[in-house]
Amino acid sequence: MIQINSEQQILQEGFQILLSSMEPSKFARFCAAWGASSSDYLKVKDELFAQESVGSLYAKISAFQISNHDD
Repeated sequence: MIQINSEQQILQEGFQILLSSMEPSKFARFCAAWGASSSDYLKVKDELFAQESVGSLYAKISAFQISNHDD
């Protein structure tokens, strides 16, 4: 049996991919631009960042910036 993911699941997966591969500031700008469209970013962001805190996001941003400092 083929299982088809909901649009919400696909959007969440896409955001996870972008978040893990984009510079955090670019990801934030992307989300802001996407949120200005007809899609409901507010619903997606709550699911996307459900397990995050300011501290965990800061740690991820810092690690990303350090790892990409040579780029």
